[in-house]
Amino acid sequence: MALVPYEETTEFGLQKFHKPLATFSFANHTIQIRQDWRHLGVAAVVWDAAIVLSTYLEMGAVELRGRSAVELGAGTGLVGIVAALLALKSSMKPLLVHCLLFFSGAHVTITDRKVALEFLKSNVQANLPPHIQTKTVVKELTWGQNLGSFSPGEFDLILGADIIYLEETFTDLLQTLEHLCSNHSVILLACRIRYERDNNFLAMLERQFTVRKVHYDPEKDVHIYEAQKRNQKEDL
Repeated sequence: MALVPYEETTEFGLQKFHKPLATFSFANHTIQIRQDWRHLGVAAVVWDAAIVLSTYLEMGAVELRGRSAVELGAGTGLVGIVAALLALKSSMKPLLVHCLLFFSGAHVTITDRKVALEFLKSNVQANLPPHIQTKTVVKELTWGQNLGSFSPGEFDLILGADIIYLEETFTDLLQTLEHLCSNHSVILLACRIRYERDNNFLAMLERQFTVRKVHYDPEKDVHIYEAQKRNQKEDL
């Protein structure tokens, strides 16, 4: 998530971002997310798109257990934290859960730029039990730059909440999605359509991926789009 501070006096609705903690309930856990608007801007607050995407995951719309997932531009890490809790959710005792998932290969990687990484790590460590932290990685990822530290097609599921608002990042983001996806990977992007450039990104995405809207939250005005790599035969 890009570090672009908003003007503090713009909207009444922005006051919630100045609260040091935001509390949520997902996957039978109380999650307390630390926020730091003043120092890290938009990367350090919970946006509605992250809440809607977390809710969508909790609805069971996609299978998480036994699959590898990555969150891009994680910011506070809410979506990645919820994905990790859901992926490793079980009624078994923690030790048995850990052993089971060690062999199943389930893991979640939560990424952002270097400048936001320590803040992100603090939220992940504060909200994930130790047996789940062992299968969760917080890792630096600057779109389009350090892709060599990730294997091509490494992830089954790629998650992003409110990450398509800066036009100058679109090309790098598309390159990153292309690198991380296999032919079987699923991308879930949650966003508001605020400006024409947001639609422009979706049009760019559709050149390389099949895209469909799978969910809309009218209260928060957030859309969720699912994308998968195009089958080369479809383009012939």
